[in-house]
Amino acid sequence: MATQPRMVTMTPTAESRRRLSSDAGEYLRHLDYLLVAAVAALVAYGLWVMQNVTAGDVRGDPGYFVHKQAIFVVLGFVAFVLTTFVDPERYRRLRHLLLGVALALMLAVFVFGQDVRGSRRWINLGFFQLQPSELGKIVLVIAVAGFLASRGKRITSFSSVAGALGIAAVPILLVFFEPDFGTALIYSAGVVGALYFAGARWQHLAALALVGAGLATAVLWALPAQGLEVLKPYQVDRLVGFIHPDSDPAGTTYNVNQAITAVGSGGLDGRGIAGATQTSQNFLPEHHTDFIFASLAEQRGFLGAAILLLLYAIVVWRGIKIIAIAESHFQATLAGAIVTMLLFQVFLNVGMNTGIAPITGITLPFISYGGSSMIISLAVIGILEAIHARGRLNPRR
Repeated sequence: MATQPRMVTMTPTAESRRRLSSDAGEYLRHLDYLLVAAVAALVAYGLWVMQNVTAGDVRGDPGYFVHKQAIFVVLGFVAFVLTTFVDPERYRRLRHLLLGVALALMLAVFVFGQDVRGSRRWINLGFFQLQPSELGKIVLVIAVAGFLASRGKRITSFSSVAGALGIAAVPILLVFFEPDFGTALIYSAGVVGALYFAGARWQHLAALALVGAGLATAVLWALPAQGLEVLKPYQVDRLVGFIHPDSDPAGTTYNVNQAITAVGSGGLDGRGIAGATQTSQNFLPEHHTDFIFASLAEQRGFLGAAILLLLYAIVVWRGIKIIAIAESHFQATLAGAIVTMLLFQVFLNVGMNTGIAPITGITLPFISYGGSSMIISLAVIGILEAIHARGRLNPRR
């Protein structure tokens, strides 16, 4: 009688699990935990500031904004974990698809977007206000970094600069005509950062700066002189108010004057929650979004603002170190563009709160109220962590 062959149960599954666990543990050991700590401190600090700044905004519910912001933080943490474990090279391979999706969402804003104070930036999903331009920030620099990495030694040619500008032109124009001038500037900063860290020649970057100055002159002076207004009236008023802050203190320059007053009245250690009348009495508009830095400075003074800026400095410092250890040209370029955008956005927001930059409606990363901003900001930190871990595991020759 023939015997049935006995099934031999080896344990490749257990061995695979041990190997996977070992690889995951090795990967986790190579994350930049100083960057994680700095971002976590920023988020926690932002929640604390949000609680103090908005405690009296919704009658009967002092935790309204901070509770919703906490939900956005949880969603952002999920995005951070996911992007931390995704190989950045996948973004490079999928960059055309990602860019197509982002452009489709940006176009959808003009059809389905809500008109808020003359601009369309958000799509109401019922449970969430989606701002496609926030997603566009990271998708744009992925597309540009992928293109520049594919150029190889031709990166020093002007055709590489022209190609990067060609990729960026449509997203920048779409957000410009929402209109969202501030985000258009951040997009432009990300493209310049990608070009710089990819190795573009300084002559080409200088020529790009001259072209930018020429476009600004045309938009602000030459075209309006011919009767062609490119900017919305309120945008023109903001620029005029920036140049002449005392021209209309009760109208066009009201916001910036109130912000400067709030920052200056904070002194060294602030006026506290009850004493911060610019915030508590609602003299300072949008104190939970655009002007949250001014509210922080009024309540906690120079010391409170300095702590915030120090945390940002740590994030930028760690981001620059990640550029140096990235395992590929694409990842180094992408990290450089991310750091450039983050630094420029912080500068732009703090600048408009202190009167050294025009008001553009830009939020303060990790601090201002907003779901799309928080989720995307934490997602890009995950991308930086993925670049760092893989750079440590696979050093670039």
